[in-house]
Amino acid sequence: MRRLRFAAALPIVFSLFGCAVGPNYKRPNVDVPPTYRAAPVSTAPAADPASLGDEKWWAVFQDEALQGLIRTALQQNYDLRLAATRVVQAQAQLGITRADQFPTLSGGGNINSNRTALSPEFPAFEETSGQLTLSAGWDLDFWGKYRRATEAARANLLASEWGQRAVVNTLIANIATAYFQLRALDLQLEISQHTLSSRQQSLKLEQALEDNGSVSLVDVRQAEQLVYTTTETIPNVERQIQQEENLIRVLLGQNPGEVPRGRKLTEQPILPTVPVGLTSALLERRPDIQQAEQQLVAANALIGVAKAAYYPDISLTGTGGFQSPALVKLFTGPAGLWNFGPNLTVPIFTAGKIHSNVKLVEAQQQEALLTYQQTIQQAFRSVSDSLIAYQKNREFREQQELLTASAQDAAKLAEIRYKAGVTSYLEVLTNDTNYFAAQLALAQAQSNELNALVQVYTALGGGWQP
Repeated sequence: MRRLRFAAALPIVFSLFGCAVGPNYKRPNVDVPPTYRAAPVSTAPAADPASLGDEKWWAVFQDEALQGLIRTALQQNYDLRLAATRVVQAQAQLGITRADQFPTLSGGGNINSNRTALSPEFPAFEETSGQLTLSAGWDLDFWGKYRRATEAARANLLASEWGQRAVVNTLIANIATAYFQLRALDLQLEISQHTLSSRQQSLKLEQALEDNGSVSLVDVRQAEQLVYTTTETIPNVERQIQQEENLIRVLLGQNPGEVPRGRKLTEQPILPTVPVGLTSALLERRPDIQQAEQQLVAANALIGVAKAAYYPDISLTGTGGFQSPALVKLFTGPAGLWNFGPNLTVPIFTAGKIHSNVKLVEAQQQEALLTYQQTIQQAFRSVSDSLIAYQKNREFREQQELLTASAQDAAKLAEIRYKAGVTSYLEVLTNDTNYFAAQLALAQAQSNELNALVQVYTALGGGWQP
């Protein structure tokens, strides 16, 4: 009984006084700028923590058709479903690793039947014996090897979850960008078709005037050039529209096909000022930063696992059960059996294997640390780049609107001058071509501005929030 009490108390003593070798994780210091470069002047980060990245994606993208596409993608997109399977794998791996901290218990039994015949003079005799055993084993985590391994597995699980959120973030951005580009192409097709109809009417008029001898054949040929310039544009735009639809459908996890439309490009809301919030909040909001930090946590914990190999491995094993040469007496009489004892394994000579393994995991931890710091730096750059793009694309769009209005007025004046006989049709050709190109460029500029807003939202870590 004394031995049994000692055996029961020994694991408790080890658990109370055991330690976990290796460094405890502490978030490293990072260089966080006080504000984002190219942040709106009206934004005061120190006083206003509000950020566009905190907004739900359906509040930022208010087009109902676009919202429907995003919801479908969140359910069917293959990249997102693959990320979900990686989370399940990490959960299972955590369960496997964590189980090493606990005792194992197994049972067994066997029955042996023997028949022996010594000689013809002696009758044969039979013997049947049985055994039932229950075995237990516990590899004591005195040095924290399994606790550190569990810590690493838990961090890998969190990293996979943040990785899944990063996929959500990217997926929403890709769908919004593709949708706005699709609506820009729709607008360009609409402009091209309207321009073609107008130019075809002008060509018919020029042909009638040429038949009456009022204009030369050169004017007719120039009018034909306007028509052909437009007709060659339409198939190219239609090609881009169908290819953009195919891209969106694949993002939805569907076969290529048509995509429903909602608001026109010119009806999409544009924010006059983008709230960026605190720069320090970006470290908590960006999924890629959180994923990189959890990978650093896992690498840091594995140092403890490697260093624990320097120390003795202590385990407890025991077996208890019943054994009898006669099955009827298996549970009666002196049929009980048991054994118990601790095991100790000490590394004496490993030819530097343990030392090299420690150096390996320490180098991997340094790699994870540098990756974490680099990810933060790249995150601040992406926010700055997107803010610059949004501001400059807005300025470009405003100037393109002025250019388009001026080109429209010039085309009207050229038409009036031509009808009055003051100028040739070449002036009409030039100004009408300039106006058509300005309209197409304006549609693309409007799309670029919206896509820049998507980039700002993504760079600020928005979109993954449920």
